[in-house]
Amino acid sequence: MSVAIIERALELGLIFSVLSLGVYISFRVLNVPDLTVDGSFTTGAAVCAVCTLNGHPFLGLLLSFLAGGICGLVTAFLQTKMRIHALLAGILTMTGLYSINLRIMSGAPNIALLNTDSLFTMVPFTLGVLLLISIASGILLFVFFKTNTGLMLRASGDNETMVKSSSINVDTMKFLGMALSNGFVALSGGLLAQYQNFADVTGGTGMMVLGLAGIIIGEAVIRKRTIGFGLASCILGACLYRLLYTIALQFGIPATDMNLMSAILVALTISIPYLKALKEKENA
Repeated sequence: MSVAIIERALELGLIFSVLSLGVYISFRVLNVPDLTVDGSFTTGAAVCAVCTLNGHPFLGLLLSFLAGGICGLVTAFLQTKMRIHALLAGILTMTGLYSINLRIMSGAPNIALLNTDSLFTMVPFTLGVLLLISIASGILLFVFFKTNTGLMLRASGDNETMVKSSSINVDTMKFLGMALSNGFVALSGGLLAQYQNFADVTGGTGMMVLGLAGIIIGEAVIRKRTIGFGLASCILGACLYRLLYTIALQFGIPATDMNLMSAILVALTISIPYLKALKEKENA
């Protein structure tokens, strides 16, 4: 592989590390499998593309984060106020977002950003900018999770019953956590839209699995389970996943099969603790 190919793989890995950070909040901190991700990722890309096309690339990234946060609030509302199962709430929001994303994109299935100023045309060193964004996102989340509000959010995912007995409003924590989670997911979508110079209404397909792959691979390398190491594993895992993805393509594996391979990888990795316990039980 050439240096240019490796550099591009790392750049994409850093963009998807922001996605993994968002998925980490819902999957690991809140302990909720949130399928809103596939829809909110596209929402972030669509909002950012429209703003960039109108000459506001930096505002586009900010608004993509806010738009993703709103998507998360909708899912949290369905969970907490409408008493809809978390998995179904995410599916409902994701399904509704398809139409909303088309509305944002004025009915077009994609938006091209060729010959348009973006973050990556204004700043020459793309890899450095993405590394800064990824690390800054991780540090901001780490600092937040060390505050009282962050600790309450983490406690809500660990033991909801105990938190309720401590007079903490669990519903409020879910609103906050889901908004933060989908905000970072949508920011990743906005970054990808500017990086690839286009946004597509189907661009969010499989992003939940991709985000999980980054988390799982990172945790396989960094085995400590503190919040700091957890966030670091998201960044490292997303970059390693993208490098593995690129290597697989270089060996001739079709790009059309990569989502299947990602799903198998995540399923096997998550099942490892159970398979080990089963093997130990058989040997006992």
